[in-house]
Amino acid sequence: MFDRLKLIEKQYKEIQDKLASGTLEVKEMTELLKESAGIQETVETFQTYQEKENELNDLKEMLELEEDDDLIQMAEKEIEKLEAFLEKTEERLKILLLPKDPNDDKNVIFEIKGAAGGDEGNIFAGDLFRMYAKYAESKNWKIEILNAMEGAMGGYTSIEFMISGKLVYSFMKYESGTHRVQRVPETESQGRIHTSTATVLVMPEAEEVEVDISWNDIRFDTFNSSGPGGQSVNTTKSAVRLTHIPTGIAVSCQEGKSQHENKDKAFRLLKTRIYDQFLAEQAAKEDAERQALVGRGDRSEKIRTYNYPQNRVSDHRIGLTLQRLDAIMEGRLDLILEPLLNEFQKRQLTGELTK
Repeated sequence: MFDRLKLIEKQYKEIQDKLASGTLEVKEMTELLKESAGIQETVETFQTYQEKENELNDLKEMLELEEDDDLIQMAEKEIEKLEAFLEKTEERLKILLLPKDPNDDKNVIFEIKGAAGGDEGNIFAGDLFRMYAKYAESKNWKIEILNAMEGAMGGYTSIEFMISGKLVYSFMKYESGTHRVQRVPETESQGRIHTSTATVLVMPEAEEVEVDISWNDIRFDTFNSSGPGGQSVNTTKSAVRLTHIPTGIAVSCQEGKSQHENKDKAFRLLKTRIYDQFLAEQAAKEDAERQALVGRGDRSEKIRTYNYPQNRVSDHRIGLTLQRLDAIMEGRLDLILEPLLNEFQKRQLTGELTK
């Protein structure tokens, strides 16, 4: 491990020397800055580890020569602290050396759909959208609605939106799957608890270089935008539907103020869906155990239950249960995402160390 860290440290220094030379073209500088940012935390953590290790060695040498009991006691306490710090930092370095998901620094496109439960499923889809919007706000991320079909009683039969910001996919990729809610609907006169579901799909935004789509392969249709229940809310054909003929993937967008804006949003959504299909095909070829935690976000996989009467959230993938539903629905999603990330990293480490 430490041989790898020394090589990364050397690579980082070489990158900094090139960046400081002032002779780089813009493209090469951009690539080097991205490469530098990708290993900076690893290098800085390793350098801190080395500094503390040197301190520890110096203290141990001093301890062998020291005769003053008070100084010996102080040195032993400091040695104990340094050893604990080094042990913790070594675990952090192991995690930093794990293979990075190339999509981690990308923006994401979400799709949330009301599933089982009719109107209550749609209302829950709206609650999930609000939860993600509040979480994005807490991270200073930006949200842009691409397409939304409101439910007759509230919420959404379907909503697609983009979240853009720093490392969005690295946090949100764990959210794909079926989310289940247990609560008493407002329309329930007998006070009975109902179970409803909404499905969530999280896709990394596709970049131009990753998906090459020709407009010759796309069928372009326009239609009147509609509101809850399907009633028309716009007499002009500003809503847009794009169909990628080779794959059969179709997307719609009606949130923009003009046909041109909707066409642009729909094209971004179409590229991302095609890229997500490519990723799904790639993932299917990979080892099943490595996909065990997050998988590819299969809609049929029930990942989480939100129980309102007990103020409880359970994530079924890692056996996590929290009595913090109220806080989580207000956007405190890190309460779940951090344990998920820790568990995934632990499983990666186990897999790597047993190879």
